[in-house]
Amino acid sequence: MTAIRGFGLVALVGLLLAPSTLSAQDSKSATVAGELTRLLDEMKLDAVAATQGTDRFVAALYFQGSQLLVVGAKYSVPDRMNQLIGQRQYRDVYADLSSASEQATKIFVMDLGANGLKFKRENNEPFDTVDTSGGSVAFNGERGKLSEDDYKKEFVTSDEQYTSMLQALLVALKKPS
Repeated sequence: MTAIRGFGLVALVGLLLAPSTLSAQDSKSATVAGELTRLLDEMKLDAVAATQGTDRFVAALYFQGSQLLVVGAKYSVPDRMNQLIGQRQYRDVYADLSSASEQATKIFVMDLGANGLKFKRENNEPFDTVDTSGGSVAFNGERGKLSEDDYKKEFVTSDEQYTSMLQALLVALKKPS
């Protein structure tokens, strides 16, 4: 009887701890990425760019069904970015942000699968990566030099930033021409 109670207590503790583990693995960007790629497909676009807030820009290249490459950063000549966005020269915005942006502010996301960030690779599928001025994180489930908690924190932070970038792109696509 005592063994059964002990097992029940262990199971209860496991259930109480599970939600915090699962919540770190939930992808907020998955839904937004799905909506963005659906709109890109409908509009027959393979690139999009937008302002993000007052001093940042974001651009994406979309390879249907396989990947979404998204870069966001501040840019030293915002008038140029605004002009390119106004002229729908999204690939030029992407190129400029990738190379000539203010590097310390740059975030680059390789969403392989174009389905939002995933906490770890499943079934040997490609994994997502996020590059910032602080380094690069591969969300393949292998933490490398990161502790488990740091890996989870990196995922949550990256997923929130990526979701914000995708939302800015969605707003731009939904604006009337």
